Amino acid sequence: MSQRRERSRAIRLIPTAVIAALLATVTAIVPAEAASPAAIQDTAVQAQNDGGAQEQLRSYATSGSDRPTAKPEQKQALAAAPETCTEPNAEGTSVCVQETKPADLPEHLAQNSLGAQAVDPPQWCEDANGIILGTRTQICLVTGLTYTTTRTVNGTTTVTGEADMVVINYSYSYSYSYSYTGLPTFAHQLELSMYGGWGDAQKASVDGQATLSGSCTLESSSFPAQPLLPLNSWRSGEAFFDTTATAAGAIGNCATYWYLTFTNAGYPAAVTSYDLNEFRCDNATAGRATVGCVVPWYASELVYSSASYPSLASHVQRAQASGLPGATFANPLTRTEDDTIINTNRQMACGDAPSITGLSCDEYPIARSREGLSSGGTRRTFDRCQIPNVSAVRNSSHVSDLLLSHRPQGEAPERSAANHAATVSEGDGKRCSFVTFGTGSLDQSAVLTRIWWGVSRPSGARDPVYTFADHELDDRARSGPATR
Repeated sequence: MSQRRERSRAIRLIPTAVIAALLATVTAIVPAEAASPAAIQDTAVQAQNDGGAQEQLRSYATSGSDRPTAKPEQKQALAAAPETCTEPNAEGTSVCVQETKPADLPEHLAQNSLGAQAVDPPQWCEDANGIILGTRTQICLVTGLTYTTTRTVNGTTTVTGEADMVVINYSYSYSYSYSYTGLPTFAHQLELSMYGGWGDAQKASVDGQATLSGSCTLESSSFPAQPLLPLNSWRSGEAFFDTTATAAGAIGNCATYWYLTFTNAGYPAAVTSYDLNEFRCDNATAGRATVGCVVPWYASELVYSSASYPSLASHVQRAQASGLPGATFANPLTRTEDDTIINTNRQMACGDAPSITGLSCDEYPIARSREGLSSGGTRRTFDRCQIPNVSAVRNSSHVSDLLLSHRPQGEAPERSAANHAATVSEGDGKRCSFVTFGTGSLDQSAVLTRIWWGVSRPSGARDPVYTFADHELDDRARSGPATR
């Protein structure tokens, strides 16, 4: 499936007020491929509140951030499923459906355009051959499906036809088109194409019904009856779901399902199903009282202004350069919400820091990471960091303390980046960036220092912890460092 399918890109309409609010505040909007099928309450208000921060934010081609990754617990591609068959009817006809293994799929996908309701899945979806691939706002799984017709006469069963299909199981948070994850709606789209067939099987039609379980409601769905023929034509349906995890502090998961029904004159109907349960929606992000939906196991990014917080950015750069985790997508930090671990990390790193007017102490990896001092390691610092009785080193086997000047009062950088990244909870993936901005736009000479938050801590030897930042960042923003 190496060849990309060229498809028409349908545009759904959303309320003018919502579009205006987003266009006024988000500078890195991706061209709209789809839009929420209903008005999203509070979006315009939230966009106005976050406008000052969003004017400074841009998308960056960080290594790894623009590429999908496989769901962590997957070990191998899906195997073929058992065949499911109907009982013969009075005429002796029967049908069978079977999900087939990825190796059975064609090398190239069909290139016919989709129906008006469909959104073009990303090109990387073609690599999701039997494996769930995802980004922070999109999920894709490609499998095969075989539909077989038979007729039994005098105890002898004869195959009367077969249809071989490729199925794309695709789900996306409505936010992905806008670089803004503060929307409570996500979609589940199912597409199939018959690439080979013969006999009665290829005469079938297919329609779909969407349903759900969990913390969501079905807003709308459409998968009308469509014939499988002609070959290499796409048949698709799309459903939109709204989370019910909208109360302050609420967190909810929602599994979504498509039930496909194959009908064929003279044959019993056959039903098969496809499901996804990869999105989490919540209203539990510190400093941001809105609802959003994300793929929790994919790392997310925050952007900090090193122009406003130069000592903080400098120290994180040096700490990461020494070999500490968090600098790359492949070697991220992982968040903890355990207050005991958080307080221990903070106390061990900065509990005995000197009291100096205008300066305060914090740590790297941050207190809310599982890689803090509570998990082992020793404390280290850098030259001129004003931490007494702690060795100054620049390698990856120790921990660092640092006193930094107090930052200007105002919104913490995590919150200012909230609309550019995504909600993160216990164990979620996360990446952060320190960015130098010019007036009203990105300074082209900016040096980016990124912190990546991942799903699970890498195995191996214990890395050091370097202490950095000031208490405003730690106390105020890190109550929810993983924001949308």
